[in-house]
Amino acid sequence: MPEFLNIMPLEVLVFAFAVTLLAGFVKGAVGFAMPLVMISGMGILIEPELVIAAIVFPIVFSNALQVARAGFGPAGVAAKEHWRYILVVCVMILVSAQFVRSIPSDTMFIVLGIPVIGLSVIQLIGWRPQIMPRWRRPFEWTAGGLAGTLGGLAGTWGPPTVLYLLALNTPRDRQMAVQGVIFGLGSIMLLLGHLKSGILNADTWGLSAFLVLPAMVGMWLGFWLGDRFDQERFRRATLLVLVIAGVNLIRRGVMG
Repeated sequence: MPEFLNIMPLEVLVFAFAVTLLAGFVKGAVGFAMPLVMISGMGILIEPELVIAAIVFPIVFSNALQVARAGFGPAGVAAKEHWRYILVVCVMILVSAQFVRSIPSDTMFIVLGIPVIGLSVIQLIGWRPQIMPRWRRPFEWTAGGLAGTLGGLAGTWGPPTVLYLLALNTPRDRQMAVQGVIFGLGSIMLLLGHLKSGILNADTWGLSAFLVLPAMVGMWLGFWLGDRFDQERFRRATLLVLVIAGVNLIRRGVMG
C-alpha cells in the first residue's frame, strides 16, 4: 500500500486527483494557474502543509513539458537577458521554503489565500505596471524577491513573473520563452527546497508523484481543447473561481 494512503482517506485522494486534473487542464488551455488551482482547490479539504507537498512534482513535470513545447533555443537567450530576476527567484524559493513548517496551519491558510486572491484580482482588472528603463535593475531584484518568496511559501511565482514581463514590455514570443525558463528552474528549486525543509518526505513524495498523472492528462486535454473555446472568457471565469476559493482559504485560517 502506498505510504500516502496512510495520511489521506481514499475519498480525499480522489478529490485531490480531480482538482489536479482541472489544474492541468487550465494550465494546458491558458498557460497559467496550476499552483493556484491546486492550492485553492485542495485547501478546501486538505491541510496546507500536505497541499504544498502535493503540488511539487506536478509543477516540476508540467513546467518541463511547457519548456519543451516552447523550445530550448529561445530559453538560452531569455536566461541571459533576465539572469538577475531568475537568480533571485531561485534563491528566494530555496530560502522561503525553509519557513513553511514553522508557520501554524491557520496562518498558513491565510498565507496561501492572500496571494490567490491578490494575483487573481490583479489579472482580472488588467493592471499593468510600467517601469522606466533606469529603474529596471532594482525592479528586477525587488520583483524577483517577491516572486521567489511567494514561490517558496505558496508554490506560485507565475503571476508575479507575468506582471514583471509586462512591466518591461516584453514581446509576446520572448515572454513565453522567459516564462518557460523561470517556471522550469523555479520548480527545480521548489523541489530542492522542500526536500530540505522536510515538506517532501517519505510520507508525502508518493502523493506528489501520483498527482503527476492527472496533471499531465489535464494539460494534454488543455492543449487539445484550448483553441476550441473562448480562452479569454475561460481565463476570467477561472480567475473569478480562484478569488472565491482564496476567500474560503482565508475564512478557514481566521475561523479555524
